[in-house]
Amino acid sequence: MRDSIATIIDWVYMPFKKIVPPETFRYAATGGANLVLDIFLYFLVYNFVLKKEILNLGSIAISPYIAAFLIVFPITFFTGFLLAKYITFTSSPVRGKTQLVRYAISVGGSIVLNYLLLKLFVEVFHFWPTISKMFTAVFVVTYSYLFQRYFTFKTGEIKGRKK
Repeated sequence: MRDSIATIIDWVYMPFKKIVPPETFRYAATGGANLVLDIFLYFLVYNFVLKKEILNLGSIAISPYIAAFLIVFPITFFTGFLLAKYITFTSSPVRGKTQLVRYAISVGGSIVLNYLLLKLFVEVFHFWPTISKMFTAVFVVTYSYLFQRYFTFKTGEIKGRKK
């Protein structure tokens, strides 16, 4: 399956090879696919599972847009890691276990960004939750790519230092 996905991405990459490095394109493709999955699942959970209602867990009540994020997160955490490890950052010299720990740290930052930006867009700017999730994704994807490339999988150079 990994080879099939990589072959398709590499075929689509052909027209862009002079303007985008292959690793960046693969990240955009796999991250984009994971993002579409994330937004689709978020929409389903928010609208049809939670029915836009507060999730009451007894001693804590969670707003439906945050609860939807928390429910969808474990799914896209693992799909994102697997796509990054086996499709995007395949040249990483970092061991798999270390990658997973670093990926979890990276995702921890993504969670904080998601939470704060969702709160900002929904509660301050009064945007619809799904639209807020889309805006939030732009910021989180940028952060995530930089963190993964230069820390989690360490495939990029930093200020002239080699990989």
